[in-house]
Amino acid sequence: MKVELLAPAGNYAKLKTAFYFGADAAYIGGKAFSLRSFADNFDADELKSAVEFAHKLGKKVYVTANIFARNADFGALSDYFKYLYRIGVDAAIISDGGVFYAAKKAAPDLSVHISTQANLTNKYAVKFWKEQGASRAILARELSLNEIKEIHDFVPDMELEAFVHGAMCISYSGRCLLSDYLASRPSNRGECVQACRWNYAVKKRDLGADSGELALEEDGRGTYIFNSKDLNMSAYLDKMAEAGVCSFKIEGRMKSEYYLATVINAYRRCLDGGFDETVARELTTAAHRDYTTAYMLGENHQTVNYSDSQAKGDCDYIANVLGGGEGKAQVEMRGRFKVGDTLEVLSPTQNFGKSFTVERALNSAGEEVDDCKRVQEIYTINCPHNLSAGDILRRRK
Repeated sequence: MKVELLAPAGNYAKLKTAFYFGADAAYIGGKAFSLRSFADNFDADELKSAVEFAHKLGKKVYVTANIFARNADFGALSDYFKYLYRIGVDAAIISDGGVFYAAKKAAPDLSVHISTQANLTNKYAVKFWKEQGASRAILARELSLNEIKEIHDFVPDMELEAFVHGAMCISYSGRCLLSDYLASRPSNRGECVQACRWNYAVKKRDLGADSGELALEEDGRGTYIFNSKDLNMSAYLDKMAEAGVCSFKIEGRMKSEYYLATVINAYRRCLDGGFDETVARELTTAAHRDYTTAYMLGENHQTVNYSDSQAKGDCDYIANVLGGGEGKAQVEMRGRFKVGDTLEVLSPTQNFGKSFTVERALNSAGEEVDDCKRVQEIYTINCPHNLSAGDILRRRK
């Protein structure tokens, strides 16, 4: 089976970016029942349009309905699943047994993927869901390659999906109460405030010599004791495929278009041409925390990012390309740049990695400017490369 590169899309623009840069499928959320309720997400018409757009490209769309539901949710769930089936959604992503039951009652032929939120850490759980009618298991991030292979061998007719890149949660496959306790925003209802990313100060309490308290080091900003490193499995995709993974999932429905373009482009190139230094370097260009392979290669005690909550990337996001040709490019500004700056092209085409110096810039009124500082202003700049709509310009730091 050909492996699938699966990308997140928090809105329609990000969906287009994901497919342009090489994703085979995207997972998106509606306005309800999704664990990323603070993403823009898709209303009913946008869901329909997203599916039509994807299918014209020969690609797929999976819709998340992965909250842990309460009784009051079920009145609307039945109609929602009927609608998803009617518009041709390729699968619904579900974690809750009750929601799964509602989906199968409302739309028996709608394909269902079991979310990582369901904590699929063993072969018997995967077999159970297969027997209930699920077509894919999205595995817990606590699993090793050996455990994944055992699951695949035990349930060979179940598709297995696993995360390959992005933010990790300190809780067991994302089941977290910290946000609810500290900010009254329940993680398992889609409102996570990412309290684990906050910095925490350590205060001494005199409870005696045998108190058993853990000593923590901190600087003036505090300490990031709950902050996981970011997952990066780019060098081991072949090993994951050998273990039985058929869908490689990138985390990030809340991430920017630039982040998605960078990461998807890197993984597409890795899948098509193999891991190399270009891929490794590319994954440092967008903002990220220190990288880890987490538990895929076995037991790992080095998964916490103590120093800060996020590292800076090696590049600044400068502009989205709207069109190009004849020695120029029309761009939408996303980061300030000036005449004299050297910009680099991020693209799925042969223009990837090419650079040029901005020698002339015109604003939307046709006036020549030296400093392109108006956010989302449309500028026309010189460019020797024949760029395409969807390409991105960035600047090395």
